[in-house]
Amino acid sequence: MTDAELARRASSGDRAAFSALVATHRGAVFGFARRLTRDADLAADVMQETFLTALQKLAGWRGEGSLRGWLLSIARSQVLLARRRRAGEPAVFEPVESLPELGLEAGWGAPLDPLALAERVEAQSGLERALAALPDEAREVLLLRDVEGLSGDETAAALGLSVAAMKSRLHRARLQLVAAVKRGGLHGE
Repeated sequence: MTDAELARRASSGDRAAFSALVATHRGAVFGFARRLTRDADLAADVMQETFLTALQKLAGWRGEGSLRGWLLSIARSQVLLARRRRAGEPAVFEPVESLPELGLEAGWGAPLDPLALAERVEAQSGLERALAALPDEAREVLLLRDVEGLSGDETAAALGLSVAAMKSRLHRARLQLVAAVKRGGLHGE
């Protein structure tokens, strides 16, 4: 069944069609939200809010562009709402640990194995670090266009931009990503 048929049936109250729609697109929505928020729990909340919003507005989807593009546009809006709600909150709530506990965790007193340390650092994805280091606007356009594979028109619509502005932002974001990879993905902006 096509996305358009699933959407039509789901907007008419067909729960099975909506479940199939969610099953088809939840991976893309969660992955997009996780990369934007860098927080799996918040991404799960965003995903849930995205599908609740989609269910409420599904009858208004005109079928222009892909359903996935429309859902990712809703997910982006949900991420922005979540950021506004969390404004002023600390980014991460961590338990206060004593210096000796932190020292032990960091390996104080343990023999240093530079080869093992180098292998662990190398195993981390430089591209993911570089992507995470980008400003939100750059990460959004790269995720929509290059990772999710939306067309230029769909990406522009999801971001609320003209196609020309989206292309300009995408070009700049790609350059920022290459620069971040060359820096090791460890520094933002």
